[in-house]
Amino acid sequence: METEGYYINLQPELKEFGVKKVAFYTLGCKLNYSETSTISRMFEAKGYQKVAFDQQPDIFIINTCSVTENADKKCKKIVKEAKKISPNGYVTIIGCYAQLKPREIAEIEGVDAVLGAAEKFRLIELLDGFAKEQETKVIASEIHNANTFNNAYSINDRTRTFLKVQDGCNYGCAFCTIPLARGKSRSDSIENILISAREIAQTDVKEVVLTGVNIGDFGIQEGKRKEKFIDLIKALDEIEGIERFRISSIEPNLLTNEAIAFVAQSKKFVPHFHIPLQSGSNTILRKMGRRYLRELYEDRVSKIKTLMPHCCIGVDVIVGFPGETDELFLETYQFLNELDISYLHVFTYSERANTRAIEMDGVVPMKKRNERSRMLRILSEKKRRKFYEENLGKTFTVLFEEDLEDGKMHGFTENYIRVAAKYDPLLINELKVVSLSEINELGNVEVLEPEMVYDKH
Repeated sequence: METEGYYINLQPELKEFGVKKVAFYTLGCKLNYSETSTISRMFEAKGYQKVAFDQQPDIFIINTCSVTENADKKCKKIVKEAKKISPNGYVTIIGCYAQLKPREIAEIEGVDAVLGAAEKFRLIELLDGFAKEQETKVIASEIHNANTFNNAYSINDRTRTFLKVQDGCNYGCAFCTIPLARGKSRSDSIENILISAREIAQTDVKEVVLTGVNIGDFGIQEGKRKEKFIDLIKALDEIEGIERFRISSIEPNLLTNEAIAFVAQSKKFVPHFHIPLQSGSNTILRKMGRRYLRELYEDRVSKIKTLMPHCCIGVDVIVGFPGETDELFLETYQFLNELDISYLHVFTYSERANTRAIEMDGVVPMKKRNERSRMLRILSEKKRRKFYEENLGKTFTVLFEEDLEDGKMHGFTENYIRVAAKYDPLLINELKVVSLSEINELGNVEVLEPEMVYDKH
């Protein structure tokens, strides 16, 4: 899962006397972000005022990740910053780290409450006015209690909306704590997701990203498979008022030929897949407990590129997993080097408690892990540049964002090429057909002058 940190948008200063101010910070993935946004709307519905993190809120809600050890350290740092901003503020920790290590978090100076996976959507009710107490309140039940699906989507915080369609995971990868943090795989119904999509369509959102822990496993309700991912994307393709749908990370063994063929001819689903590989060595894939071998992955990439030569393919890969010798790492490097992919998300393996991998022999020294990570990041830049170069001179549709850098604004094409253009406030959150002209010194693709940009419709 991709990891980022997000602020909730700035809000005006409070006018109403006595109304409590609440701020949110999200560590981790798009799924966390969709949930933070939904929880923030629950607060607003109860009369709280949402403000920025630095606007001296009365309540801080920190939604955590625990994919890497670094994410845990970030949580501690954010708590420290919160106490600097509002020494008397009420600090609540939710998310994956909160489920995995609630007692550890309760020991962090300044934390007032820790809520687990089954409790986070009930935090307003459970924390009853957010009154400080002498002891840190810990409300985190066993993960098997996280067995219901809580609808969530982000809105009003970014150009794109993240729509949660699935949660939890039934896979048992040797390196992963997510099943321990989020529970078993479960999904909303297609009917309910369409209701959310229609709500989003009533806003000015142009693009929706489908998100979850293992979205290809969509369709499990109350412990039984009732629907399929292919039926979900076919139904969403018919929604009026949303221009684009983008599929976030999807396991290669769950990305079916039928789904690939559908996206290739879809009205709204864009030609972009992010497919976790984790290792290009079958030896390491077996040790990791992955449910495919490199041959299947190669087949998926070939199928995509046959039907959509311009499709962007992103890859997750982990370096330094126990037992990864120099020879096995080079297998991964060569495999990726020869694959027709567009970019990599490189993760340096970190030991996580209660995983099978932590007991494995063949620990890779951290220095070597970092060297391998650097090699793959360099390869990623080469792959990205090659993909961009292949698309120069072609026309694509860009969704422009409120994202300024050196006087240029940016956006993404349907096939996930980051485009730079001369700033024009009228372009923000607009879909424009552009011609890709050159790659600039920052590695973004420049487009022709504004008069050469025209409306999609």
